[in-house]
Amino acid sequence: MRQSPYPLEHDLGMRCYASDAEGIGGKLRTVAEDFVVEEIPLPAPAGSGPYLICRLTKKNWEHQHAIKEIAKKMGISHRRIGWAGTKDRRAVTTQYISIYKVNREAVEHVRLKDITLEPVREQNAPLALGDLTGNRFSLIIRDCTGSSLATTVKRTVTDTATGIPNYYGLQRFGGIRPVTHRVGEYILLGDYKGAVLTYIGRAYPQEPEEIRKIRQIFYEKRDPALALAALPIAMGFERAMLQHLYNRPDDYAGALGELPPKLLSMFVSAFQSYLFNEALSARLESGLSLTEAAPGDRLIFANGRKDIVTAATLGTAARLIERERCGIAIFMPGREPYTPSSESECRIAEILEERGVGPENFSKASAFVRTAFDGALRPVALKTYVTADVEVTNVRLSFTLPPGHYATTVAREFMKTDPLYMI
Repeated sequence: MRQSPYPLEHDLGMRCYASDAEGIGGKLRTVAEDFVVEEIPLPAPAGSGPYLICRLTKKNWEHQHAIKEIAKKMGISHRRIGWAGTKDRRAVTTQYISIYKVNREAVEHVRLKDITLEPVREQNAPLALGDLTGNRFSLIIRDCTGSSLATTVKRTVTDTATGIPNYYGLQRFGGIRPVTHRVGEYILLGDYKGAVLTYIGRAYPQEPEEIRKIRQIFYEKRDPALALAALPIAMGFERAMLQHLYNRPDDYAGALGELPPKLLSMFVSAFQSYLFNEALSARLESGLSLTEAAPGDRLIFANGRKDIVTAATLGTAARLIERERCGIAIFMPGREPYTPSSESECRIAEILEERGVGPENFSKASAFVRTAFDGALRPVALKTYVTADVEVTNVRLSFTLPPGHYATTVAREFMKTDPLYMI
């Protein structure tokens, strides 16, 4: 185990690497084509229905903005569009979306730069988050600097097959503006003003200087008219919230309501993701393994069954994990009372107590966001078989991941560099 030296990763709970091996450095996403994602859909259900399934290919588009622009071109509400998984912005991505009650001709007439939309089939139900088999990735890391590139790559390929920390990646928290979990915490606390000020007004060094200044001025002066006059038209979410505040001063809850429901729910989910990252780092820092169970560890099986390891069942758990029948997992709490099971989960309990967040906060957030935050188990280890090719100072990685796992978490283990070189 090796500690990350990067403050940004520490802020997001991502403090550890799987091994002490040096990284290859380099930069991911020099161009969008360096990060290619292809969604692997579930088998098509039988029958037809009012939902048109379309294959969406886009380049350099933020997911929510792409959905809103597609809806605008078709003259429909963006709420009629569903999807199985969000995809990276700085990338070339192929995924599937469902659109309620539109015909193929309307879809074929959508014309947007760097977006292709192709009708595939009709079905009876919309796509929902998680309705996919996984994602296939092809990444190129350029200008690598490791002293023994081929050897380091080979060793890390072995590490990824054995298991690396299954962190939620940087983009889960907002990329160059990692604020989603902070907004989520404010929502949980019922501080909607804090949530709005953070989403619109918190500036980060990696943003263009002009945008940073606009955010800072709004944060300091709280003047929506001033910010509206200055913000680019492309920043539609911020502008919608500001317009609401201009029309209804101090209605911060209403301003949050201007955001798409799925984006709003992602804020609270991001706070749960932060809790998981913190617990996973605490586990590794205490000397515990990703693949060797200890009493109190939760297990999650391939069929969804759950269990908790005891001193008496340690041997059985070890055999099941070795046969890949199950894996060690950490529980991210939600609306139900939370009792830590393992040493690492005690770190979650500490954070919740420090921040003043309990089950009642998740219940209130569920009512506000109209999404159930029931808590969930997530495996501590990410395992995948990576095909790696070294081309002078560039490294090409190809691999497949299940839903909810992050390609940047795999790239991070190879690169061990400033996370800003991965976004």
